[in-house]
Amino acid sequence: MGDEDVERPPSSAWLIGLAAWFVPGLGHLMLQRWVRALLMGGTVWVCFILGLAMGGHMFDLSSGQGSSTLLQVPPMIANLGTGILYTICWLLGYGFADDPQQAARATYEYGNTFLLIAGLMNYLTMLDAFDIAAGRKP
Repeated sequence: MGDEDVERPPSSAWLIGLAAWFVPGLGHLMLQRWVRALLMGGTVWVCFILGLAMGGHMFDLSSGQGSSTLLQVPPMIANLGTGILYTICWLLGYGFADDPQQAARATYEYGNTFLLIAGLMNYLTMLDAFDIAAGRKP
């Protein structure tokens, strides 16, 4: 099987995939898949908002939390999946500071988990929108 047999996705699929990552649900909205946009994008937004409301902590390379920087990379990649939500919080410094009062909350770990799930879910949502736009999925 040579390179000429490989079907390349259209450039619009890449744009839709990027939009779907950056704003959860936007890729499906661009494809006029309203129900998927509401269910999949809405789930990401709800998980993210609940995670912050529960006192969850987002990860970046500067948040040591008593462990090495290398251990911060996997959860940071998961958090980056939320696109603009992560970016806005990073620019505002919200959800990143090591606040002892925040860590003392009973829901702190649940909040962390919700934030991680929101990012990972958005990666799946982005791939779904890309596959639909590329014609790989009905």
